[in-house]
Amino acid sequence: MNRLKSINFRQLRALESVAYHQGLKPAAVALNLTVPAVHSQLAQLEQSVGVPLFDRGTRGFVLTSEGEVLLRAFITSQNELGRALAHIDSLRKGEAGALTLGVVSTGKYFAPSLIGKFKALYPDIQITLRVGNRRRTIEALERKEIDMAIMGRPPRQPVVDARPIGDHPHVFIAPPDHPLVTGQVPHPDDILCETIIAREVGSGTRILMSRYLDLISPGATYDLMEMDSNETIKQAVKAGLGISIISYHTVFEEIEAGRLGMIRTQEFPIMRTWYLLKLQEHVYSGAAQVFSDFVLSQQGEFLPALPKLD
Repeated sequence: MNRLKSINFRQLRALESVAYHQGLKPAAVALNLTVPAVHSQLAQLEQSVGVPLFDRGTRGFVLTSEGEVLLRAFITSQNELGRALAHIDSLRKGEAGALTLGVVSTGKYFAPSLIGKFKALYPDIQITLRVGNRRRTIEALERKEIDMAIMGRPPRQPVVDARPIGDHPHVFIAPPDHPLVTGQVPHPDDILCETIIAREVGSGTRILMSRYLDLISPGATYDLMEMDSNETIKQAVKAGLGISIISYHTVFEEIEAGRLGMIRTQEFPIMRTWYLLKLQEHVYSGAAQVFSDFVLSQQGEFLPALPKLD
């Protein structure tokens, strides 16, 4: 270890130059040093290594086997350092690095395609995707377990910087052959006669549903069935257990395929907004800033488009 501490880059550059030029004088010219200075660097290096590094003969300075080993190690270290400096530049510019993105449950239907588009442009940026309900995603953001989050209505706490990134339509769904789908625009009483399948309390979709039902019939009672995931709600509606209000981005494939139908009312689809959130005082890393700029530049093009209504 003491020998390693005594070796420096000036000595190793002298070794490389003398080996390439096979002489002290041309090596000194290339390094913009005097011949005695180059000779001194080599002498110190050989003293540190403990063996001759050159055979000095009629052919000039020729590396010994030990000299070749040391030169290869120096070239390797230069290449590694070059890659490290390039990586540092990429990190500084946001072209490399890592970030963690949190999305609410509904976001899992479009977040992978969004990340795929981003990775095609920035393959050296690693993204970890964390999916959770609204409460858990907000908690993760507050604890700085994630760099940013995609969700609907921004929370009051913690204080966040929220940037709109696209429309978030909500639709009323039922089996495709349900009378409320195939018939005329339903009366509020027709809806309240159905079993309403809802997300858990605290869910953004549950809040939207409660507000709508209170709007069409304040104080009315109705049959409510609670489920804790969008997938379960979709399967329940397909099975004819009830109707539900849900994000269109959760069910667009089933609606396009005719496995679910939309109930048309004067209020639906209800248009909300998706936001990209970060803590207000949080400073983005280079990679996170590049991702944020990319998402905002997309202007919602990564989101499934709502079909044109007749």
